Amino acid sequence: MKSWKKVLGVTAASALTVLAACGGGDSESSSGESKTLIVGASNVPHAEILEHVQEEYEAKGYKLEIKKFQDYVLPNKTLADGDIDANYFQHQPYLDLQMKDNKDYKFASAGGVHVEPIGIYSKKYKSLDELPDGAEVIMSSNVAEHGRMLTLLQTEGVITLADGKTTDATVDDIVDNPKNLKFTMNVEAAFLPQAFNNDEGDAVFINTNYAIDAGLSPLDDAIALEGEESPYVNLIVTREGEEDDERVKALLEVLTSEETQEWILEEYQGAVIPVSN
Repeated sequence: MKSWKKVLGVTAASALTVLAACGGGDSESSSGESKTLIVGASNVPHAEILEHVQEEYEAKGYKLEIKKFQDYVLPNKTLADGDIDANYFQHQPYLDLQMKDNKDYKFASAGGVHVEPIGIYSKKYKSLDELPDGAEVIMSSNVAEHGRMLTLLQTEGVITLADGKTTDATVDDIVDNPKNLKFTMNVEAAFLPQAFNNDEGDAVFINTNYAIDAGLSPLDDAIALEGEESPYVNLIVTREGEEDDERVKALLEVLTSEETQEWILEEYQGAVIPVSN
């Protein structure tokens, strides 16, 4: 298991409890502009981190409403539709793929907050070395994550990818597979913990937010875990041209404060790692 170093300055700030609706009751500045920021977020850890910074954010004169999502599709659709002002759940490779596949998605990153190292879990084996010949490895149906997963397997010495292939890798780029691993890639990310609990396959990739939500500890339960060099930083994303909105900039300030950084490290015990911008 890889150890985690304490990462550079990250802020702390403010967020409110979940509101089922996106409208109504916005406070306004003297110029008539809304002082409320509506952010769509995954339950864990994104919404929890937002809730932690509520008081600090409100002290800056703003109000934060949090709309929780259970999947990776609706947060971007809702942002494009204008029902939320920003979302907090995705990394750059996923964002890039979403905009490529959906031409009406005109989004921009306002900045990064944390990394959630992806892990490999198994009820049958305690290490990747123990995987037998022909073992089944379950990956999510999220194509944007496949290169990430395969790169972890390569880092662990289980497979070899074609030269130059990393985040853009697919199973077709595997040039050496000594264990003859078989890959299942049709499971939605949210259902990977269920596949693990049902003892499906020999090893299962699970995103940290879903692992934590399912009561798993990435540091204790994963048989392999992504290292701190991961490029998959979770972002605050807005519609293009709104990334410099004063409400968004104020949120990034509190989310990347030293206090928030220390809270994230303590709260998630290294399973969520704050980053600096």
